[in-house]
Amino acid sequence: MTFKVGDVVKLKSGGPDMTVDYVGEVEFPHGGKAPTVSCTWFVGKKLERNSFKPEVLALANSPN
Repeated sequence: MTFKVGDVVKLKSGGPDMTVDYVGEVEFPHGGKAPTVSCTWFVGKKLERNSFKPEVLALANSPN
């Protein structure tokens, strides 16, 4: 699945709804690249952020 900035996603294993804020690639120091999706979400009033492999995410409004 291809995601775009602004999509609302969640982990296929569950968890909070997250907003995609970056879609691209991460470069490794010793060579190679991998696709990545950066997401933000709130836990209470605290903003959280992390990056995920696209394969572990699904659109929040669709079944896994």
